[in-house]
Amino acid sequence: MTSSRPPIRVGLLGYGLSGALFHAPLLAAEPAFSLVAIATQRAADVARDWPAARVLSPDALLADPSIDLVIVASPNDSHASLAERALRAGKHVVVEKPFTLDAAEALRLDAFATERGLCLTVFHSRRWDGDFLTVRRLLEDGRLGRLFSFESHYDRFRPQVKARWKEDAVPGAGTLWDLGAHLLDQALLLFGMPDSLDADVGQQREGARAPDWFHLVLRYGELRVLLHSGSVVHEPWHRFVLQGEQGAWHKTGLDPQEEQLRAGLRPGQPGWGLEPAERHGRLSQGGSVPTLPGCYEDFYRRLARAVAGEGPVPVTAASAAQVIQILQAAERSAREGRRIHLAPGPT
Repeated sequence: MTSSRPPIRVGLLGYGLSGALFHAPLLAAEPAFSLVAIATQRAADVARDWPAARVLSPDALLADPSIDLVIVASPNDSHASLAERALRAGKHVVVEKPFTLDAAEALRLDAFATERGLCLTVFHSRRWDGDFLTVRRLLEDGRLGRLFSFESHYDRFRPQVKARWKEDAVPGAGTLWDLGAHLLDQALLLFGMPDSLDADVGQQREGARAPDWFHLVLRYGELRVLLHSGSVVHEPWHRFVLQGEQGAWHKTGLDPQEEQLRAGLRPGQPGWGLEPAERHGRLSQGGSVPTLPGCYEDFYRRLARAVAGEGPVPVTAASAAQVIQILQAAERSAREGRRIHLAPGPT
């Protein structure tokens, strides 16, 4: 977007972890947007962090004709209904992942937005993790040759169950829908829809009310893609392990951007998105591969162009619907204790 255009006026539904830590700071780093209203019960936090933003009820925010774009950063089971209400109000919409809790509903919302000429996108921010960008580059360059296995872990040490909706016995709660959505989105970008999957999903911690452990095996012909997360992991396994015909590559540690946002660092500041050398991945043939810089800000930069009619949305709703399709299949596989064969999904 050019400086001659007025800013895109944004209303944020929710000021919890997602809204406060990710969306609001990333919006502030992109001049094309202006955060003008936030719907939350945390009015004091908004007054401290974004004093120019109005605190409104969700109904008032959605009804405000001056708001161009609505960001849905509420609990997972409200994503679909709030996104639909925003689209009906004529707003462009960003939905926090996971997009919806049902793949058919995701596709219906996609068609609904297209009919009205509105942008609808999903905040799969980890497409812009530096380590994942590095994985894509390695595969595009063919440095490992034909790939036989791809392993992706998102482990944590959180032995105590917290009193929050993400850990309650409610639809869309638990690590499968939270962290699994990230890992599946990355796998789908690299390899497309799998032929089949096996899933093991469990609750390991004392007092756990929602899944806190999962292990997924996706099959692509001879290729096996393993996606895993545990909540009581003292020494996390490698973040990525790739095994190819001509060599292997592995790395440890998570992308630093979330940690940097928590520390107050913002896009464009020195060190933003850069990973320390000790976390760089290593090739079996010898030597390290510098991690590409992470760039979460690219999501909103691309969205600004899409709203202006100058490019596609950063994450299509159809691609996010594929993630939901596999999450539902994984729940079914774990529940029934069997392999699930997948029909081709939306592209």
